[in-house]
Amino acid sequence: MSRISVRGFAVASATAVTTVGAVVGVASGNAQPSDNNFEAAAADTTLLADIPVGQQAQVQVSSLTQQAEAQAAAADSAAVKSAEEAARLQAAKDAQAKKEAAEEKAEQERKEREEREERERASRTEVRSATSFAPQSSYSISEVQAMARQMVPGDQFQCFSNIVDHESSWNYRATNPSSGAYGLVQALPGSKMSSAGADWQTNPATQIKWGLNYMNERYGSPCGAWNFWQANHWY
Repeated sequence: MSRISVRGFAVASATAVTTVGAVVGVASGNAQPSDNNFEAAAADTTLLADIPVGQQAQVQVSSLTQQAEAQAAAADSAAVKSAEEAARLQAAKDAQAKKEAAEEKAEQERKEREEREERERASRTEVRSATSFAPQSSYSISEVQAMARQMVPGDQFQCFSNIVDHESSWNYRATNPSSGAYGLVQALPGSKMSSAGADWQTNPATQIKWGLNYMNERYGSPCGAWNFWQANHWY
C-alpha cells in the first residue's frame, strides 16, 4: 500500500474512525470518549499515511485534472499572446516591405527618366552638323530628306518631317509670294536663316540646322513644334 501524507484527508478519515470507535464502545457498554480523546485522535491523524488504494486514485485524479486545467489555461493564454505578437511583427514587416518597394519603384523611375533624358541629349549631339555635307548645285527631295535624317534626332525626325511636309513639301527653294517666307521650314523672313550660314538660300543643310534650332528654342523640340502646328496650323 502506498503512503501519502494528506492532512485534510487524514483528519477526515481519523474523525470517521474515532466516531465509529465511539459507537462501538457505547454498544459494548464502554464509556463514551471525551472531547480530549477526539482532539488527540484528530491530531494524531496528521501523521497517518495509510490511505486505501481507491481513495489514493481519487485524490491523484483530482489533482492531475486541476493541474491539466491550469496548464491548458496557461497554454491558451500564451498562445493568444504569441499570435498577437506574431501578427504585430508581420504587420510591421509588411509595412516596411511596402515602403521599401515604393522607394525602389520611385528610384527606378528616376533612373529611367534620367537615362531617357541622357539618351535624348546624346542623340542631339551625335547628329551630323550642316557643314559635314559637301555643297551641291542642287538637291533632290530624297537627298534633302536623307540630310535631315542625319541631322535631326531619331525620335524627333517624324515631327520635323511633318512640319516640312506641310510648309514646303521638302522644296528648299520654296517661297511664299504673299509673306516672303522661304525654304524648307518657311522662315519669315528667310534671311533669318543667315544665322545658321551664309548659304541659307541654296543649302538645305543650313536650312535644316536653322529650323531645328528654332523648334528646340521656341517649342522645346520638333515634336513640341508639331503639336503647336496641329492646333494652330502655323508655328
